[in-house]
Amino acid sequence: MRQSNFPAIIVLNLLGICLFFSWFLTLHHGFWFSLDKSIFYSFNNEMVKSQAFAVFVAITNYRGFDVVSFLVMAAYFYSFWQQKDRDGRRWMLALGLTMLITAVVLNQLGHLIPVSHQSPSLYFTDAHRAGQLTGIKTKDASADSFPGDHGMMLMIYACFMGRYFGRKAFIVGLVIIGVFALPRVMAGAHWFTDISVGSLSVVLVGLSWCLLTPLTDTIIAWIYRKLPGRH
Repeated sequence: MRQSNFPAIIVLNLLGICLFFSWFLTLHHGFWFSLDKSIFYSFNNEMVKSQAFAVFVAITNYRGFDVVSFLVMAAYFYSFWQQKDRDGRRWMLALGLTMLITAVVLNQLGHLIPVSHQSPSLYFTDAHRAGQLTGIKTKDASADSFPGDHGMMLMIYACFMGRYFGRKAFIVGLVIIGVFALPRVMAGAHWFTDISVGSLSVVLVGLSWCLLTPLTDTIIAWIYRKLPGRH
C-alpha cells in the first residue's frame, strides 16, 4: 500500500461505516425514513397525476432499459479505448475485466449485510405501481431492495473511471449515476437510502481498499499478461 493513501482509506472507511450506522442504529431509521417517505410519495403521487410521467417511469424501469445504461457506460469507456494504441487497448480490456470482477465481489459482500426489507412500493399499502398504472411490465418492486445493486454498479464504474481517467471522467460517471439510478427510486423499486446509504457505504469501504492500494493495478497487470496474443 502506498503510505500516502492510508489516511484517505481510513477516512473513507469511517465515512462509510458512520453513514451506514446513522441509518441502521436509529429508531425506525430516524430522519432517513422521513426523507425516504417524502421522496417516494412525491414521485408516486406524480405518477397518478400524470400518465405521461407514469409511462416514463415504467419505460425507464423496464428490464430491457438496463441495456441502455450499459451501452452508455460502454460508449464512454470506448471513447478512451479509441485513443489508445494496441498495447493501450489491451490494458483497457484488462481494466474492464478488473472492474467487472470488483463489481461482482463487492455486490456479493454487500448482500452479507444483515439487512433485508421490501421496496417502498410493497411497504406502503396505498402505493401505486407503475406497472399497474400503465400496463407495462416493469421493475417497480423488490422483495429485498437493500443495498441497491444497480446503484452500486454505477458507483463502481464512476470510481474506476475517475481513478484511471481523471476528474472529468469521474464527473461524467456521477452524471451517469444520477440518470440511471434515479428511475429505480421514482418507481419505488428502491428506497432512496438503498442507494445513498446501502450502495454508497459498501463502495466507500470496499472500493477504497481496491483503488487506493495497488490491488486493482496488480489485477490489471496480471490479466494483461494472461490475455492471449502478443504483448
